Amino acid sequence: MTPGDARMATKVPAPYKRRWAALVVLVGSMLLLAIDGTVLYLAVPSLTADLAPSSTQILWIGDIYALALAGLLVTTGTLADRLGRKRVLLAGTAAFGAASALAAFAPNAEMLIAARLLLGVAGATIMPSTLSIIRNMFPEQGERTRAIAIWSAASAGGMALGPLVGGLLLEHFWWGSVFLINVPVVLVFLVAGAVLLPESRNPRPGRFDLISAAMSMAAVVPLVYAVKHTIGTGVDLRSVLATVVGVTAGVLFVRRQRRLKTPLIDVELFADKAFSGAVLANFVAIFALMGVLFFFSQYLQLVRGLRPLAAGLVELPTTVASILAVAVVGLLVARLGTGRAVGVGLLLAALGLVLVAAAENTGDVLWLAAALLPLGLGIGVAMTLTTDAVISAVPSERAGAASAISEMAFELGGALGIALLGSTVTLVYRASLDLPADLSGATRTAVEDSLATAVNTARDSGVVEAAREAFTTAMQVTSVVAAAITVIAALIAWRTIPSGRKSGTTTTPIEE
Repeated sequence: MTPGDARMATKVPAPYKRRWAALVVLVGSMLLLAIDGTVLYLAVPSLTADLAPSSTQILWIGDIYALALAGLLVTTGTLADRLGRKRVLLAGTAAFGAASALAAFAPNAEMLIAARLLLGVAGATIMPSTLSIIRNMFPEQGERTRAIAIWSAASAGGMALGPLVGGLLLEHFWWGSVFLINVPVVLVFLVAGAVLLPESRNPRPGRFDLISAAMSMAAVVPLVYAVKHTIGTGVDLRSVLATVVGVTAGVLFVRRQRRLKTPLIDVELFADKAFSGAVLANFVAIFALMGVLFFFSQYLQLVRGLRPLAAGLVELPTTVASILAVAVVGLLVARLGTGRAVGVGLLLAALGLVLVAAAENTGDVLWLAAALLPLGLGIGVAMTLTTDAVISAVPSERAGAASAISEMAFELGGALGIALLGSTVTLVYRASLDLPADLSGATRTAVEDSLATAVNTARDSGVVEAAREAFTTAMQVTSVVAAAITVIAALIAWRTIPSGRKSGTTTTPIEE
């Protein structure tokens, strides 16, 4: 780094004495976002009774948050590199608190969807900044891997911890409390972040391309919408147009990035099989976990009849296992190498999904809780190693852009997991329903719409039981489908990501 570049870079306290304290703030921010992604799951039955959303609106409430994140991560990651990662992180955290308050008091489903959209926009400014700050605070690779393992545990564990937090709140308060709890937490993080976090940015960011930013959103959002719409209502003109718009925007985006001197995404990175394999493995791990967990919470309450807190406790093993990944990831890499360790992690997750499918037909919820242990551990290992591989592939000054790629895989995987696996649940549920021939048209429509609607509207206990059996079948089929997809990703990771042992090389940090 030249003296001129050093003056342009914001100072970081040497010799990073507060990096572990700062990591606590970053992990806390990530934990907040991860919990918010799933805390709503247990609230779906109560908000359904209060706001009366349709099955389509329930899906949008669930995945509009992740969809907004995925569409904006590339842009916000690049902006963080330019404007300062700490500055963007704190601004996004403040906006996240304001959007949480709006969601808590939403009077109808449409307003809740809009508030979840704003939460996603705010969250998109937080996620890339957390990883890029870690990339700059921990230049030594071994130490950085440990830091990312802790960060990944917060990501995967937070998703599983969300239902428990939601259960605790819903035992005593209304469904809006799962959002309102964010406000005091945000205030604490704003103060701690201002004191502990170092500022960093790319000293030579180049020109920011607004056209590329618009193209990235135009590629992601229509494609996810097309998937949701096609599975929900079939192929029609709307889904075809959305697909054409998304694919066209994606092709134009890639072509433009190849021509730009300072692209939003260095698409040439994807020519590296190891990089592409890491991104794919990250994507599939979250795809499977989010897609299953979204409806698993409804299964525990509406089929098993558990109260929100009890349902959250059943899902707690996923969090515990994700934390255990911090302890075993180093051993796995030393014994197997990175690529094989990622493959083993994904195979373990696939085994957990198969066990979940089997346990959903048993009478004891303890078997369900036990089945979540290999799922959480496998996802934790895969996320840690794939995230480290992605952000280590670029110089530290481009950490925000690389982090955005990792986070986009994370959020797009979550959004598509809910959309595709969630829609699979809906399709199998409707196909498995065995309803009386003399059931009235209005009741039949309500039961076919969703299990939550069936439980809240159907008067006949036999009809409700038929709906519960159909939903259980749908959950089992979806879990097995997710397991098969995860096995394929494990094989790809095994073949594409190098399995050589990690070195202890360092990268040049931003100078003081």
